Amino acid sequence: MKKKISIIGIPMDFGQSLRGVDMGPAAVRYTGLIPKLRALGHEVIDSGDISIPIREDDSGKAGFAEDNYLREITQICESVFEAGKTIIEAGRFPLFIGGDHSVTVGTVAAAAHSEPTGLIWIDAHGDFNTPQTSPSGSIHGMPLAVLTGEGHKTLVNVGQPGAKILPDNVVLIGQRDLDPVERQRLKSFGITVFTMREIDEHGIRTVAGKALMKLAHLKRVHLSVDMDALDPLEAPGVGTPVPGGITYREGHLLMEILADSGKITSMDLVEINPILDIANKTAELAVELTLSAMGKSIL
Repeated sequence: MKKKISIIGIPMDFGQSLRGVDMGPAAVRYTGLIPKLRALGHEVIDSGDISIPIREDDSGKAGFAEDNYLREITQICESVFEAGKTIIEAGRFPLFIGGDHSVTVGTVAAAAHSEPTGLIWIDAHGDFNTPQTSPSGSIHGMPLAVLTGEGHKTLVNVGQPGAKILPDNVVLIGQRDLDPVERQRLKSFGITVFTMREIDEHGIRTVAGKALMKLAHLKRVHLSVDMDALDPLEAPGVGTPVPGGITYREGHLLMEILADSGKITSMDLVEINPILDIANKTAELAVELTLSAMGKSIL
């Protein structure tokens, strides 16, 4: 099915101490995402980048405090929400390119602003920490908790007050690095998690099918892809790589199955760090996976 796609870049790296993911949108555009989407028959508009304030040099700070850049992240996510909401109301498919994973506070708020929405979260991590449970204090490890109503109130209230997603409408795929308290929180909230063990034991096809069945009652599903879900051998250009991740072919098959379902109505792609990449390998894979999610097939 051909889509009317609007691309929004979010060159933000305020959610973590490591620099570089702010260059992700440029790397993805450089790799030819837009002409390749058009070659599939989609109508594509590049809506440009969300305006991002200059990040102050924090090299002299002792550690990375849990409230670092909270004001800036909130401001940016509000802008992302407004831009995404406008695109959705125009009947278009928003494709957000980050940026660190905290941008999803805005992307998912936009996707879910008018009706119940499902969320497929592909990531090596759970991103379900709060300021009280996070070992690092980095906000890019908290957005899923924020979206379910937990954490910094300014972030929880981005777009509109309160939770944006019901825990029962969330499916996580590819996790292999969860903090101890975060693991317990995921269980207590009843969130469906398909870790790398489930992928190893049952295969990505079965996991994808179960994820779609879990969200079958919903008309809208947002797809969030953190490139660190992929094995570092496939995607070295990420800030928090974890060995033993999703393989190249597993990633493509997952995207292809999701595309075949016709359920995905919005998407974000995050955590591409060109500084840490090798010959733009991660950005190239990110573009290839996006094309598969938008309907590209082998035959």
